[in-house]
Amino acid sequence: MGIIETTLKNEKTGNFINLKTPIIGASGTYGYNCEFEDFVDLNYLGAISTKGITLEKRPGNSGNRIFEAQCGMINRIGLENVGINAFIKDKLPILKEKNIDFLLNIAGSTLEDYVKLAHIANENDIKAIEVNVSCPNVKQGCLEFGLNPSSLFELTSNIRKAYEGFLIVKLSPNTSDIKALARAAEAGGADCISAINTLRGLGVKIDFINNKFTKNTVQGGLSGQCIKPVALYMIKEIKSTVKIPVIAMGGITKLNDLFEFIAVGADAFQIGTANFIKPSICSDLAIELEDFMKQNNFKDFNELKGAIRNEQ
Repeated sequence: MGIIETTLKNEKTGNFINLKTPIIGASGTYGYNCEFEDFVDLNYLGAISTKGITLEKRPGNSGNRIFEAQCGMINRIGLENVGINAFIKDKLPILKEKNIDFLLNIAGSTLEDYVKLAHIANENDIKAIEVNVSCPNVKQGCLEFGLNPSSLFELTSNIRKAYEGFLIVKLSPNTSDIKALARAAEAGGADCISAINTLRGLGVKIDFINNKFTKNTVQGGLSGQCIKPVALYMIKEIKSTVKIPVIAMGGITKLNDLFEFIAVGADAFQIGTANFIKPSICSDLAIELEDFMKQNNFKDFNELKGAIRNEQ
């Protein structure tokens, strides 16, 4: 797998993470640690991004939480998770035992929540965290920070003071100016940006039974193949304004999707919704990427990126 290894590095600070492959299982779709090992050779993943972890255990939203949309899905899970203490006690030992590389995805309702989570991550020698400031399915936190550049800068700066490892900020597409948010994250001390999180969406199902209409709706985050054009645009905008690495996500299902995202600036990828359709998608794409590079005499992933971007 050496040919598809990659390093994400903040050239200004020197902070970096090494990935066995540039493909990461996205938060909320890959569990906490080894849930996918029956379907996937975990050695072919660069990392997994854990379910979003909060300070306290969260039950998530009540009612319908998933809606199948055309070429995608809408979710309103609401950051259901075990909480940071249970994660450290029960989930982290499995990650270490099985030697699974991971990003700890964290979310909070207040700045203080995020800082406490960052302290705990630092104390437990967690190499990389992904700060969720972009979930549209919770009432407090996340988007309150993620849509205001000043708030995002303050949040990122305070997390940076509390955490020494590789700091990734996950941005929302639900904004009119993704560049301002990217600049704020970089200026605040982020080592990397991941994008995009889900788009706001509404699913409506109408049935006509016994001469009567019934309606079911789910309002939440839209993901899947249908959002890829938005994701490509956002990655291009982000990459044009920051110098730190960018992890792209949004509708990736095949090898050519990886190439398209590389063309607009992606340095690595996360795959989310496609995991529900094909649980082996992450390892399958890593193998397909490796085979393509060998067959076409690319010596490493950086050379492939340069060729796609016409930089060579």
